[in-house]
Amino acid sequence: MPKLLKINHIFVEDIPKDIETGILYISINDSIAKHKCCCGCGYSVVTPFSPTDWQITFDGKTVTLYPSIGNWDYSCRSHYFIRKNKVVWAGKMSTGQIQWGRDLDKVAKEEFYKEEE
Repeated sequence: MPKLLKINHIFVEDIPKDIETGILYISINDSIAKHKCCCGCGYSVVTPFSPTDWQITFDGKTVTLYPSIGNWDYSCRSHYFIRKNKVVWAGKMSTGQIQWGRDLDKVAKEEFYKEEE
């Protein structure tokens, strides 16, 4: 299967067990989205919504997820953004760059939840 360049979205109460390629399933109740990797490998990708994870924007017609989706734990190691239902492919990242990003995420989470106390 070729890499996707577009993804449709569906708002659902609960994410279904079986999901289709090319569909971003969004559950506001569960603060999560799920889709099959846009490279075509078939892996399921879960993006939780929170101030320190992903954010979603719905403009009435399309959705945007931020930040990028990096499937570093999958063999495909795909990296892309979903912007206005378009899949925007990003460059590959080195192991060092991936670790740097994970370290930044960890610090951001620690700082965010520290401020809530």
